[in-house]
Amino acid sequence: MFELRRSDDLLPAAREILDQERRRLARLLSTPHELVLSGGSSAPGALTKGDVDLHLRVPPAAFDAVVATLTGIYQVVRPEIWQPTLATFAVESDLPTGVAVTPAGSEHDLRFTRTWQRMAADPALVDAYNDLKRRHRNDPEEYERRKSAFFDEVTTLRVE
Repeated sequence: MFELRRSDDLLPAAREILDQERRRLARLLSTPHELVLSGGSSAPGALTKGDVDLHLRVPPAAFDAVVATLTGIYQVVRPEIWQPTLATFAVESDLPTGVAVTPAGSEHDLRFTRTWQRMAADPALVDAYNDLKRRHRNDPEEYERRKSAFFDEVTTLRVE
């Protein structure tokens, strides 16, 4: 079971971590890139486990080189979920912080970008996400399964 916290309470610290990592990556990466706040801490009113999620978007041709560079800087996490368009790392910080790296325009990039943009714009989606977290926080495997299905649904929503 994990404790849930309101994203609004973490936002100042999450923004500071985002700024620190942007400065670090600006020194380390010569390729164009975009680092954005993602995850529960990025959506007002969302419940979070108290962690910060960052999403690093890079040009498709630079993905492998960026991942190789970050492997020497950040701790690799969950290598079993890595895909040709997704790599995940942990950042040493005041709060537990992760970085998901994706090639811009890839399936994983669109999944992260669309889901969190849509949730930030639609309080009903945030409420549904919060409900999912509350109901399944005692079963991490079920939570991950349901969260993935929720992301699939939100990513493919038709926006009019």
